[in-house]
Amino acid sequence: MKGVVRLLAVCMVTSLLMAATAFAAGPVRVGLMCPLTGKWASEGQDMRNIVELLAEEVNKAGGINGNKVELIVEDDGGDPRTAALAAQKLSTSGVTAVIGTYGSAVTEASQNIYDEAGIAQIATGSTNVRLTEKGLKLFLRTCPRDDEQGRVAAKVIKNKGYKAVALLHDNSSYAKGLADETKALLDKDGTKIVFYDALTPGERDYTAILTKLKAANPDIIFFTGYYPEVGMLLRQKMEMKWNVPMMGGDAANNLDLVKIAGKAAAKGYFFLSPPVPQDFDTAEAKAFLAAYKAKHNALPNSVWSVLAGDAFKVIVEAVQKGGKADGAGIATYLKTQLKNYPGLSGQISFNEKGDRVGDLYRVYDVNAEGEFVLQR
Repeated sequence: MKGVVRLLAVCMVTSLLMAATAFAAGPVRVGLMCPLTGKWASEGQDMRNIVELLAEEVNKAGGINGNKVELIVEDDGGDPRTAALAAQKLSTSGVTAVIGTYGSAVTEASQNIYDEAGIAQIATGSTNVRLTEKGLKLFLRTCPRDDEQGRVAAKVIKNKGYKAVALLHDNSSYAKGLADETKALLDKDGTKIVFYDALTPGERDYTAILTKLKAANPDIIFFTGYYPEVGMLLRQKMEMKWNVPMMGGDAANNLDLVKIAGKAAAKGYFFLSPPVPQDFDTAEAKAFLAAYKAKHNALPNSVWSVLAGDAFKVIVEAVQKGGKADGAGIATYLKTQLKNYPGLSGQISFNEKGDRVGDLYRVYDVNAEGEFVLQR
């Protein structure tokens, strides 16, 4: 009987060692949830291209601690319900961390699914304040928050001398959050808000809301929504022969804005954003963008896809330096150990809530050629 027990014990130890060896030799699976379809598809396609290229580079260099990276991509369609389905698929695919996604409402639909599955999630373009105020220990983001953007927006409006401000949003978590943050600061400062309302995103005709805006007689419009609607508003505002200045938030940062508006209508429009890819100043960022351009014959359309690349890079750093390929280990390392990591978009550190720290916002103008030009 003792011999049988000894044999069983040996078998159990052997099985555990085999399992451990298999885990050590297996791939590090990383998920990417992004909008490959829908109105933000260009953002998602750039996110996939960037993260795939970075994963290829890591694997060519030997992987993470000798283990290859396996990227698993799911399309969230830029829609909260589709995002919930994508999160459920990824949470059962063996990933330890997920990158994504772009819109705040879309990210919010997936947060609890990843948290309950023990998967670290790093959002890339989801700036709504409450996403990191919920206290989810495995959630982080490489983009700044709306309250920081609202602070910068109110400062820019004040510094440029505007006295009668129209605030327009689209009722999304991101756009309404940014409009509310800006309004609170402008109200506190005594700046007059002459219009505050929402449009319906996805429509083809905004002349009715533009007519209401014009009747309020603002000296600037701050529309806090996304680039497709910005392009439509600029084009139809020009068709009305109304030349009031228009400002945008960081969701305007996509060159498709100019394609929709046309160069003439886009000229003079300005917006807040983290630095766009062509303004990255480190040798590493320039080398990566050169490799991207060589492979895809173009630069990424916006900074948001690059922030997905930064999310991938910090996940790799956390597994390499933290030594744990699990959600809790990755999130803990990033929140407590990572300091001034040299990302593509600049130095990256996170606070205890998972928010990226540091001053990222800049002001960009659209010139006559339809290019985004950093204000100096």
